[in-house]
Amino acid sequence: MPTHASFQPGEFCWVDLVAHDMQTAMEFYGELFGWTAEVQNTYGGPPYAMFMKDGAVVGGIGQMSDEMMGAGIPPMWNSYVATDDCEATEARARELGALVTVPTMEVPSMGKLAFFVDQEGASIACWQSTNDDGVPFLKGEHGSLSWNELMNRDTAGAKALYGGLFDWDFVAMPMGDTRYEMIKAGSVDAGGMMAMDGERFDGVPAHWLVYFQVDDGAQGVAAAEEAGATVMVPLTEIPVGRFSVLSDPQGAVFCLIELAG
Repeated sequence: MPTHASFQPGEFCWVDLVAHDMQTAMEFYGELFGWTAEVQNTYGGPPYAMFMKDGAVVGGIGQMSDEMMGAGIPPMWNSYVATDDCEATEARARELGALVTVPTMEVPSMGKLAFFVDQEGASIACWQSTNDDGVPFLKGEHGSLSWNELMNRDTAGAKALYGGLFDWDFVAMPMGDTRYEMIKAGSVDAGGMMAMDGERFDGVPAHWLVYFQVDDGAQGVAAAEEAGATVMVPLTEIPVGRFSVLSDPQGAVFCLIELAG
């Protein structure tokens, strides 16, 4: 079972779901991917659990506060980028014009995190691990995180912000009429950025997507629908395989991807 225990600065290192109903969300994803949930000690903070599969970590899940739900904030998957200095990343985000929504805070015995919103409203987090041993993060298997992708319109602005914040480079990828950029963290293909051009994206705000790998795309979509998910983009062929965009029963958006070969 392949795992990844450490991440270089600029790599996506974590994802978690902030749910309106944590228990029913754990049941949905457990049924879909075979994940289990290990409830964590949050030292009086909001409930949080680790999603696990075959002894390895997949991501996390937390209960959204009543205040956030009352403000109309939808459930969502969050993407985290590794940094070796969370405070410095937060300060740089402010300099570059990002809105800091959660200033640097410590997660006891684990690390530090901060959240930002970019110029179009897409939310992203950074993570500084203080755990020298890291965690065995599942990679390359059914139910593991496969990809993180920014959907936006102001690609030039995003390059300036994220390039300055995480030292990312961007490489244009041929995708027909679609403007797509590969995000590079050094030599690593860290993620992607897709321009939301055309009427089909009218009303869709900028956001970060998370992709989870499945062995069979058609079976994965069918299982998700049976468990209560809604298909937003049907199974679609792309050069690296085929994918589908779905929303879970509470409305959190995620993707399934079956990789070619």
